[in-house]
Amino acid sequence: MKPPYIDSLGKRLKDYAWLSDLPAMLFWAALVGVLAALSTLGFYQCMHFILSLVGGDSGSVVQTMQGLPWYGRLLLPAAGGVVAGCLLHWAEKRGSHTSSDYMEAVAIGNGRLSIGQGLLRSVSSLFTVVSGGSIGREGAMVHLGAMGASIVGRVARLDTTRLRLLVACGAAAGVSAAYGAPIAGALFVAEIVLGAMAIQSVGPLLISAAFANLTMRATGHYHIVYPIEGLAQADGVQILPFVVLGLLSGLLAPQFLRFLGLARGMFQDTGFSLPVRLGVGGLLVGLLLISFPYVAGNGFSVVTSMLHHSWTWQALLTILLLKVLATAFTVGSGAVGGVFTPALLVGAAFGALFGKLALFVWPDVGVSLYLFTLVGMGAVLGAATGAPLMAIVMIFEMTVSYQLVLPLMVACVLAYFVSRAVAQVAMYDVTLTRERDLVLRRGLRHLRLSELVRPAETVVSTGTPVKEALQMFMEYPVKYLYVVDEDNVYQGVVAQRDLTSLLMTQTDVQSRVAGDVVRFDFLKPLHPDMGLDEAQAVFVQFQGERLPVVSRDEQPKLLGVVYKSALLEKYSALKRSLDASAEVLAEATHRRR
Repeated sequence: MKPPYIDSLGKRLKDYAWLSDLPAMLFWAALVGVLAALSTLGFYQCMHFILSLVGGDSGSVVQTMQGLPWYGRLLLPAAGGVVAGCLLHWAEKRGSHTSSDYMEAVAIGNGRLSIGQGLLRSVSSLFTVVSGGSIGREGAMVHLGAMGASIVGRVARLDTTRLRLLVACGAAAGVSAAYGAPIAGALFVAEIVLGAMAIQSVGPLLISAAFANLTMRATGHYHIVYPIEGLAQADGVQILPFVVLGLLSGLLAPQFLRFLGLARGMFQDTGFSLPVRLGVGGLLVGLLLISFPYVAGNGFSVVTSMLHHSWTWQALLTILLLKVLATAFTVGSGAVGGVFTPALLVGAAFGALFGKLALFVWPDVGVSLYLFTLVGMGAVLGAATGAPLMAIVMIFEMTVSYQLVLPLMVACVLAYFVSRAVAQVAMYDVTLTRERDLVLRRGLRHLRLSELVRPAETVVSTGTPVKEALQMFMEYPVKYLYVVDEDNVYQGVVAQRDLTSLLMTQTDVQSRVAGDVVRFDFLKPLHPDMGLDEAQAVFVQFQGERLPVVSRDEQPKLLGVVYKSALLEKYSALKRSLDASAEVLAEATHRRR
């Protein structure tokens, strides 16, 4: 139910229709960008406050875990999981007619996000993150930005289309504020959530992301996430190792996501309640943290360490395997948050491992190990999210290193296509749903009528006696018989009403044949190379159920018939697929809560 203060303010603005015009959307997008940045800062402050209570002024989750005794590393994630699970259970009990997931609200919903559920889910994510859960804190920040946009849009009485766009702007602003990457934030929402790159939608996304970034700068909270100095440009044959890295990343990313899905299914099969599931997941993460606290949190600090210190291959392999395991425990148990940032750490560790191998095999390649680390981040992220363009821009914005662009472009694009070739799995269900729709639409668009042709049973030759034609009309409930000559060349049709008229007006019909009463231009035949739309246009002008299909030869041969019902069935398949896609997305979103 809509909160009364929103309804009251909305009524005051109902006479200002210009507030929902397209130019005004840029103003709303800017406002939403500022609010998203402020909500991000608020989330950061809550994190730091709780971490200071737990471990003093440590500054990060990993440092907090390092400062705790072994039993603290074990019990804190479990306790945080129980609290987070209770909050999620409370959110589910509240129920709501509005969506609690911003992707669902934008892709298939009406743009209205549940405020109560959204706040509870964000606080739940907060407790998972500060207690060491291996999940991205940015997920909650993005959702808060989208929820604030939903509130603003409802107050402004925006229609459904523009409300959904404004919620998308809030999500883009959240990504921008969390990662310091305004362009990537806009591309993230455009590629994954909206699935469109038109300026009418991308323009407001860019404005919102830009104002979020400006707000972070104005408050002194913007910084280059991964500053790297002295990176050498990779060109020529130096690109070859990144080709291999892209191919291997495309194989790794789907397996990473599949493992998370397997863990999610195993936790759900236990039948435990949310608090118990998240508590067990936290306890399993705590077991890992006892001896290796680096797997706590989203992994930002670990990636920074990889880019400024020399890690052994044993340490890289350990952090890669344990981070995947910790993320599976956290995400699988049902914790709310993002897999986005953990995927960056997985990609960084994999890229660094590959870089060590590449430099061992080809020591004179002249490429820095850190370049492999960063490109690995982008390649795995692009393959996992299904948004390689976003991944390229994001890594560039987080490093402000142009030297990364060429190897990133090669590796991210290759990783994306390899991942789609080996497995239909993605970080966000909306991506796969949209891809399936595109494949179906493309298939229907290029479907030729030849695939719908059926044998024609009511065919007579030009020499067939009228008496036999009459008998065929009695056997088949049709209005037309197709007439061909001895070489199966289409001649036209014999209409039932013509034979009826002939019987009523003439007595000597025994000597007449079908060729005497054939109509050459009575029906417009179809051709096998026609598309569905062209064939449908012919059927619109025809009242019957079927039409003949003939070749385009100078002497057209009768190939068969196409039924109107078959044509309509192909069109209805598209609608069923679109409806099913929406249901699948909503069901998948519900399963992940």
